[in-house]
Amino acid sequence: MAGVAAAFCLAPQALADTPTAQGAAHHAMVADASRLDPSSAQLLSAIEQAAQHKAASGPSWYTVKAGDSLSAIAGRAYHNQDAWPVLYWANRNKIHWANVIEPGQVLRIPVKPARIPDPPAMLGPAPAPAAQVSAPASAIVQGAAEASYSGGAPGGSFGQCVIARESGGNAQVMNATGHYGLYQFSASTWAAYGGSPADFGHASVAEQSQVFANALAQGGQSNWSAYDGC
Repeated sequence: MAGVAAAFCLAPQALADTPTAQGAAHHAMVADASRLDPSSAQLLSAIEQAAQHKAASGPSWYTVKAGDSLSAIAGRAYHNQDAWPVLYWANRNKIHWANVIEPGQVLRIPVKPARIPDPPAMLGPAPAPAAQVSAPASAIVQGAAEASYSGGAPGGSFGQCVIARESGGNAQVMNATGHYGLYQFSASTWAAYGGSPADFGHASVAEQSQVFANALAQGGQSNWSAYDGC
């Protein structure tokens, strides 16, 4: 039982040590366990399992360095660069754009979930529009004019925030996950709030704003606020 007492003394220190020290403590405990009677060995095993669970169950933190990206951090934390959306959504209150993180930011690194969440619709802010030479009104195509929409939106400042975060003002953008338009509707949400399925993918700004207004009236801001931080 003297070996068990020693294990009890070592266990708290093992929880606080570096991974290298934890590995050494693990081998020492295994060696000690080989000399214990079965009941004492079971108790020692339970202590070791509790220490390992505590070390792996909580989130950690990472300070962003120059040249870092979410995919690079995910590669180091999860051995999978494609798991970067886990970091994005866990730090949504600090990160406005997935492609824009700053040195010195302290990011929460959660335990890797069983399912990697979808990435955001927009990875970075829309580029500033290039200077254009004035053209006769007859030469302006309606669809092209709407593709860089900057007018008002239902919901006031909330609606403008959603447009900025979701599409950057591009009324006809369709992202890789099938979300469309100024407010990045899924096809099911578009139809649920009165959008014509035939117009999904090429609807006018007026129709998109009407569907967004319907969504705010019926479901509130929750369809967007949890993802955009607006």
